[in-house]
Amino acid sequence: MDQPQVPLRRTPLHDEHVALGGRLVPFAGWEMPVQYKGVTEEHRAVRTAVGIFDVCHMGELVLSGDYAADVVNYLITNDAKRLMDGQALYTVACNDAGTILDDLIVYRVSQTKWLIVCNASNRDKMVAHFKAAAVNHCDFDDASDRTALIAVQGPKALALLAQAGGDGPALTELPSFHFRDATLANVPCTVARTGYTGEDGVEIFCPMDGAAQLWRALVALGGPLGLEPAGLGARDTLRLEARLSLYGNEIDETTNPLEAGLGWVVKLGKGDFVGRTALERIKAAGLTRKLVGFEMSGRGIARHGYPLLDKVGIKVGVCTSGSPGPTVGKNIGLGYLPTSLAEVGSEIEVDCRGRSVSAVVVKTPFYKRSS
Repeated sequence: MDQPQVPLRRTPLHDEHVALGGRLVPFAGWEMPVQYKGVTEEHRAVRTAVGIFDVCHMGELVLSGDYAADVVNYLITNDAKRLMDGQALYTVACNDAGTILDDLIVYRVSQTKWLIVCNASNRDKMVAHFKAAAVNHCDFDDASDRTALIAVQGPKALALLAQAGGDGPALTELPSFHFRDATLANVPCTVARTGYTGEDGVEIFCPMDGAAQLWRALVALGGPLGLEPAGLGARDTLRLEARLSLYGNEIDETTNPLEAGLGWVVKLGKGDFVGRTALERIKAAGLTRKLVGFEMSGRGIARHGYPLLDKVGIKVGVCTSGSPGPTVGKNIGLGYLPTSLAEVGSEIEVDCRGRSVSAVVVKTPFYKRSS
């Protein structure tokens, strides 16, 4: 007997996407816009002006109490205890085997209150993970269904925010990976200088019932600045150019942060944490493969799952993400290769549906904004 289909969830901005002509697709159990005017146009708007993204599908978990900091720090690889109030950091959470349960941003609201933002596809898993660790130590609250999240990204993002209001110190002075409360378009918000595009910008938390009002105001104010609403398609090409990992592609429970190029978020000296022993062992043994970036030198586009071959034609790795890079003007990809082939300049082949296409390992990120 067929299982009944679970209806897709909708964000509070669903009607806005329909009104803007967004093409909606299933994503991690949600109905989300993949594009509006087109992926390339939206991508270029973010690189040259400003784009706005609905990321309300992300999960928001709150841990509070005297021992909340200890619980958070035990569950992540980075060191949350170095944060001050109003600071955030990027990290991963690992299992005992040292492989990746999810990548997260951790926000220190105060010493006794912490916000964790996780991927939509991993929300249930991370709720269970953090909730179990919190028992008898601190309070746990899954605030996802009460919290909306809107990303405003691009070189004109801060100019747009200045037009939307805000109280207290200028949001344009907010340092990277810092956050503070503000009022934008008469909606109470928390504004964080974070993003997933390789551009400057912010991610704005607000109550679910204020999301549509805030979105409409930002879209209206951003028009003269060249703002475009952007969907999942542009979000993917932007993060690929910036070499930002996507859970389920570059990272998952079969990959560890060291081989994924995320060793910088693994603080083995901070004290005990889940996965530490395994990661120490992996580091001591040496990596057998690494995540690399490559450019197609032949005609073809690498896609997720395509085999990577050595010059003799033997499969040695796999493409985790690939697409044309609208900013760099080349077909690019990420994938895992043996360490012997992971050096910049190594020549490989990509099996594009049975056709072998030449590629070369290159330095990443493919795109880096000028400061």
